[in-house]
Amino acid sequence: MERNRLVIAIDGPAASGKSTTAKLVAQQLGYTYIDTGAMYRAVTLAALRNGVDPANREEVEKLAFHLSIRFQPQADGSLRTILNEEDVSREIRSQEVTKSVSAVSAWHGVREAMVQLQREMSKEGGVVMDGRDIGTVVFPDAEVKVFMVADIQARAQRRQVELVGNGKEMLVEDVVTDIERRDQLDSSREESPLRKADDAVEIDTSSLTIEEQVAIVLNLAQNVREKRISD
Repeated sequence: MERNRLVIAIDGPAASGKSTTAKLVAQQLGYTYIDTGAMYRAVTLAALRNGVDPANREEVEKLAFHLSIRFQPQADGSLRTILNEEDVSREIRSQEVTKSVSAVSAWHGVREAMVQLQREMSKEGGVVMDGRDIGTVVFPDAEVKVFMVADIQARAQRRQVELVGNGKEMLVEDVVTDIERRDQLDSSREESPLRKADDAVEIDTSSLTIEEQVAIVLNLAQNVREKRISD
């Protein structure tokens, strides 16, 4: 890639810390954060609202290509998800959407539609993207690739905090079950399964603070920039 600014890809399973880290890295670098997970959640929400069964591949794929999905930066640094000109940032985090998003995101046509949007948003570089196949499929030539992991209890506790923040109550045990189910779906799906890119740096975030996670990614980006200068 001949860009002045980098593409940073952060992949990993649910609740591994990738989204929070990606947002803060983008803020620190003055880059654009693209929440790919929110895009698939938006498709899932649209399907549910339109009475389309998430398991109906043909109908979900057809719907995905006709959706308008964009992000709206806020003054506090947060990002609002806009679906067909409606702010659905809260709705896409519902438990109903969470239960169906892995199935929806597994369909080839859905991923094709979203990857087109993601590449268009990122064509000039200067972006941080997180998901499950950014470093392997969406941007296999990203200059910085990270794969985040964490133990199941740490991930469940993080997801529970997120749910409480969105006004949802759920036992940790149930959150663990849900995460394990999503891991199985994401890792075994035929289309773009969750996996670590061969050249990605793995970071175990189980006992790391957010600040430590961000520092590691920023250091990787700095190393790439310094190498560019020396070359």
